[in-house]
Amino acid sequence: MNRLLFTFALGLASVASSTTAHAQKELYVAAEVTALGDGSRQTPFATLVEARDAIRQARTSGDLQADDTVTVWIGPGIYQLEKSFELSAVDSGTEKASIVYRATKTGTARIRGGITLDPNAFKPITDPKVRSRLDESIRDQIRVCDLSKQLRDPIDPLKTSYRGVPESPWLYCNDQPMTLARWPNVDAADGAWATFSTTLDTGLADPDAEDPAKRKARGGSFVFEDPRPQRWNLDAGVWLLGYWTHDWSDEVIRIASYEPENHQITLAAPHNYGINAGTWGAAERRFFALNALEELDAPGEWYLDRTKKRLYFYPNDDLIQSNIVLATLTRPLVQASNLKHTKFEGLVFEYAHADGIVLHNTEHVEITGCRAANLAKSGFVVDGNHNTIRSCDLYNLGTSGLSLRGGDRRSLTPAENLAINNHIHHYGLFQRTYAPGIGVSGCGQSVQHNCIHDAPHNAVLYGGNEHRFEYNEVYRVVMETGDAGAFYTGRDWTSQGNVLRHNYIHDLGGGDAKHVNTMGVYLDDCDSGDTIEGNVFYRAGRAIMIGGGRSNPVLNNLVIDCPIGLHIDARGMTWKQWNNPSYSSWHLEAKAQAVGYTQPPWSDRYPKLAAIMNDSPRQPLYNPIRRNVFVDCTSQVCNFDGNVKKLLDQFEIENNLVVQTAGESSGVVATKEIQGFTHLAGTADDPIELGFKNEDAENFSLTNDARLLKVLPSFEPIPFAKIGLYRDQYREQTTPTPSSR
Repeated sequence: MNRLLFTFALGLASVASSTTAHAQKELYVAAEVTALGDGSRQTPFATLVEARDAIRQARTSGDLQADDTVTVWIGPGIYQLEKSFELSAVDSGTEKASIVYRATKTGTARIRGGITLDPNAFKPITDPKVRSRLDESIRDQIRVCDLSKQLRDPIDPLKTSYRGVPESPWLYCNDQPMTLARWPNVDAADGAWATFSTTLDTGLADPDAEDPAKRKARGGSFVFEDPRPQRWNLDAGVWLLGYWTHDWSDEVIRIASYEPENHQITLAAPHNYGINAGTWGAAERRFFALNALEELDAPGEWYLDRTKKRLYFYPNDDLIQSNIVLATLTRPLVQASNLKHTKFEGLVFEYAHADGIVLHNTEHVEITGCRAANLAKSGFVVDGNHNTIRSCDLYNLGTSGLSLRGGDRRSLTPAENLAINNHIHHYGLFQRTYAPGIGVSGCGQSVQHNCIHDAPHNAVLYGGNEHRFEYNEVYRVVMETGDAGAFYTGRDWTSQGNVLRHNYIHDLGGGDAKHVNTMGVYLDDCDSGDTIEGNVFYRAGRAIMIGGGRSNPVLNNLVIDCPIGLHIDARGMTWKQWNNPSYSSWHLEAKAQAVGYTQPPWSDRYPKLAAIMNDSPRQPLYNPIRRNVFVDCTSQVCNFDGNVKKLLDQFEIENNLVVQTAGESSGVVATKEIQGFTHLAGTADDPIELGFKNEDAENFSLTNDARLLKVLPSFEPIPFAKIGLYRDQYREQTTPTPSSR
């Protein structure tokens, strides 16, 4: 027996008797171990890699049987990685005996992809050229750190244009991401965005243009009246993060030139949709400048001279007492392929310029009670079947919170992956659109009892079949975007069988009174086959939006204080893109053919979809609207276009209630023309009380004698108290919102 196998045999402590069919064995890992350990409690391993390799070799030697459970106990401290911790099929447990990587105390074992910087290494700035570029009032508060010893390799420059994660590294201080020097500042009195409305060149290609330069895409240009750009050193590089045309498409593009005489900014690369080339939303476009040393003027901002490896920082607090980390690892902290029956419990994954955990083709892998924070990409990415993410905290993330994919759509075989009781917030810091709190694809995922909040765009982004979204609380999302939804899916007839039930969606951002282009649930561009049932929408913009799709039941929802309660349009009847092969993403029939929609199991499961091409496919048919309650919709209860109004007799509209607690509005009058709605109105002196337990505290549970149930007996009480996080051994706090239920 070689030394590693010998020490492993000593270090594996069996906690089962010799008569037990399979043993439970333990290994120990501790931070800052100096002596070579054997994995025992007395002389633990120093790294996860040592523990993994010891398990591998013990299996090879026969010291570890297939049905032996192994728990790797990971002690408090920092485990800094220079490359991913990788696991594969050989590291799997079995159905009866999992391999468990568990913190000895939840939240204390910190797996890290960054380097800690010594606060004493940050010095006052003495270089007169640098000082001259800084605002005189704060230049003595800025500190500089020489990174040449920590970062031996050249630092990659920022790309001319990019969407999402910038080149590494990124700075964090006291467990928070710092802000790359920018203008306007995040807390600027007049807002965190600069705006413009006059475009000189959209940058879009015009094949018929006389000027050959305009026949291909190029960096656009616009007029920006504010003289601020005159301060910036464009040769050193200044980038603009902008919503250049659409409020759902952000991109960072370097400035090519600025002409102060006519206030013209020209960008160095084209934007896919052009510059201010037409959108549904506000006429003004917006951006902020970043990576400008001249704008290093607010606490928490930093700037990196990538050539000289000088990091400039304006600290929030006493720098000497601060914990400063530079995230440098550009690979996932943990990466696993073909792994089975493995658990991660109570661990912290942090400070990587990448993802926390990436699982590919895994089965029965559990991530429980863990934290993923301060990462440039996603917290957890799961691809496989029967995997679970439970009771985890995910925040300060550059892209999305977590994603689930798996199952087989063609055979409609469910993955049965589960995301449950997770708290996900402050994500989308780098990629600000289509980086959701939870992303779902494939077939048969479940998303339950999660709390998702504080993000620029979607809370849940999904596609595929037979997913369940239940008992989730979502708030303060779509905060800086428009034409966007808290729950979003779109442009697919085949995204069938998904159920959104008993979710609480409230206090959304974005949009304005004119456009109301923030939605609670958004079924975009003819998406079909989803059930929206028993949800509560409160201050949620356009609560439910069905954009031309069919077979989308809207049942038993409670909509309160939303400008628009329900929107249905018939864009399939009027838009030139509809099912048009020239627009590949709009070729709906081709997407259906790809999954064999006219053959079993699809034709058995979704018979109306199988017959769609012979059943007026452009029309938004079979959208039953039953037992919904709309309370104080200030603009419109129902926003239906002209073609939809002609088809309402095919919508099965029944037993809906419209309530204006203190008097009628114009939006209610229009609904009176539609059958299937009962109206109830109070007055300012005698407002309607529907029987909510405590509306002021956002408790929309109904009392036993609620008037709503008497007026609309068919309404099924929503189990409001069950929505959101629940207590377990990893989570004591169940109400992270300011409000109390």
